[in-house]
Amino acid sequence: MSDAYFDAVTELLRTVRDAERERIDTAAETTAAALAAGHRLFAFGSSHSALPVQDIVYRAGGLMLVNPLLAPGLTGVETRPATLGTALERLPGLASALLDNGPVREGDVLIVVSVSGRNALPVEIAELAVARGLTVLAVTSRAYETRLADVAHVVLDNHVPVGDAILSDPSVPEPFCATSGVIVSALLQALTAAIIERLLARGLTPPVFRSVNLPGGADHNTQLLETNADRIFYL
Repeated sequence: MSDAYFDAVTELLRTVRDAERERIDTAAETTAAALAAGHRLFAFGSSHSALPVQDIVYRAGGLMLVNPLLAPGLTGVETRPATLGTALERLPGLASALLDNGPVREGDVLIVVSVSGRNALPVEIAELAVARGLTVLAVTSRAYETRLADVAHVVLDNHVPVGDAILSDPSVPEPFCATSGVIVSALLQALTAAIIERLLARGLTPPVFRSVNLPGGADHNTQLLETNADRIFYL
């Protein structure tokens, strides 16, 4: 059954690549234009949707300019009890507090990740960001009746099925093995690649982390972090 999962995810990745290519290009062009104009880039996800966001922040090969917006208690699955995280995601008003106490400002770009696009926190943070003059890029599944897709300027459909799980067996009452972690991580990495490509087309050298396990990696990173300190907020 492990082969079935690999096959299903591989097919889903092909679907996302082919169906979302144009929208990835649009999102990348919008982001590169904002960065070239001196604006900043942020990304937000809560609970499991925070994990793909963290995968493009402060890591080898990553674009240094990606700043996470972190909601306390919702940066993964560390909250106890775990059900509290679900309750916080659905809590109206938390988005306003998060933005009011963060560094985002008019002209910046915000990536909002939410598979269902239904919970109060990601939807409200997108709505408030739009109202404050940010450009919002949503990563969500249009298989759901996603409210997030109605708010964002650009929507990247991850094509994840309703319920997320992709395998089934007559002996198991529910579908199993989620797809969103793999698919959204790949989609965000593809978006990063497209942003870098468009910055290069503008004659700009994107600041990219080098692994500290490579010669000169730490010094390389320190220099670029200092050079771009005005647009980096996670240190």
